Amino acid sequence: MTNSKEYLEKQVTVKIDRPLGSSHSEKYPNHIYPINYGYIENTISGDGEELDAYILGVYEPIQEFTGICKAIIHRLDTNDDKLIVMPEDKNYTNDEIIALTEFQERFFKSIIIRDNNYLEFSKLIPELSVSNINESLKFFKCAGFKEEYSRPESKFVFLSLGKVQFMIQEETTNVKWEIEKLTYPYGNGINFQIEVDDVLKIYNNFKNSGYKIEFEIEENWYRQNGKLLGNKEFLILSPDGYLLRFSEDLGEK
Repeated sequence: MTNSKEYLEKQVTVKIDRPLGSSHSEKYPNHIYPINYGYIENTISGDGEELDAYILGVYEPIQEFTGICKAIIHRLDTNDDKLIVMPEDKNYTNDEIIALTEFQERFFKSIIIRDNNYLEFSKLIPELSVSNINESLKFFKCAGFKEEYSRPESKFVFLSLGKVQFMIQEETTNVKWEIEKLTYPYGNGINFQIEVDDVLKIYNNFKNSGYKIEFEIEENWYRQNGKLLGNKEFLILSPDGYLLRFSEDLGEK
């Protein structure tokens, strides 16, 4: 079976067998392809057929396309992969890929695989001044944050946890942005709500590492117009006094 990950960030040529505007088959004449779809010759995917590919960024029916594979849709329930191929000068976010392939992928449970160096920046990224970069890194990594990149000469680190992103920088190297001298707690007047999949796991990580929990884990329901939104959450202070609220969605009622 072909290892689809070998194609990430590589140039591939796709033979189009379902061009934009065509139907899936005679059996499903109303299932229309809004994008070009094809396969890579001389490959074998998890379904025993050639490795398939969606073509993004091309707005007319084509017969063949050469572009860059910038992502892979991995179907968890069928162990089948679909390459996401596009012109070299175009980029699509994961959310955009999901929207453009939903016409077909909505029938499957899947994840999007990217190159290890891929980073999708959020529209809002707080930058926190810290007194000791190593102590702050230890704290954030305890919560599961990943170090995406750093500038050691500036004592700067970019962190992510899913779609949540923070920049942290040691204050002695960040005088350009200093308005007034910082005093503890640095984050007085603000708390950052961070939605996570498993709040209990993060809570236990902090407890087992000796960090003080500011507000113990509990369920809270917040009114939004005529409904209640539920969260299981706890609050903790970072080493410099930034208040973080880790929250797991409980749905609504």
